[in-house]
Amino acid sequence: MTFMTNLLRSGLLATVAALTFLPAAHADGHMIVKESARSVSDTIDTLQAALEGKGISIFGRVDHQANAKKAGLELPPTVLLIFGNPKLGTPLMQANRQIGIDLPMKALAWEADGKVYLAYTDPEELKDRYDIDDQDPVFAKMTKALGAFSDKATSK
Repeated sequence: MTFMTNLLRSGLLATVAALTFLPAAHADGHMIVKESARSVSDTIDTLQAALEGKGISIFGRVDHQANAKKAGLELPPTVLLIFGNPKLGTPLMQANRQIGIDLPMKALAWEADGKVYLAYTDPEELKDRYDIDDQDPVFAKMTKALGAFSDKATSK
């Protein structure tokens, strides 16, 4: 092989190797992902309590591991929490109804490689995705609140 071929291969292999060691949690730059010091259920329980304590509605909780088990399949602990505040979400849907596919908000906690992660869609991503330019205060409030709630849920 030529020097260039070896260099290309080693560079490519180094890139693949580096990506292999990144946690699955960091695969999508549109998500806010935090490692949790709690178990999956404790992370979601703490998040739910924090949200409810501020009057935010909980619309559902999906235990993907339990559903997989019912289907005869295995999945490490994975729980989705669906929540929202119509006072914040409604103005966004008035600006662009299509954002309703991503609202109410969702947070996913899962276990991978002995660690627990909590993820949610970055509100700034929703702003960009749905081209909503006139609701900056709403997106800022969502970003700040989700940051605080997720920090609380992921720390001991």
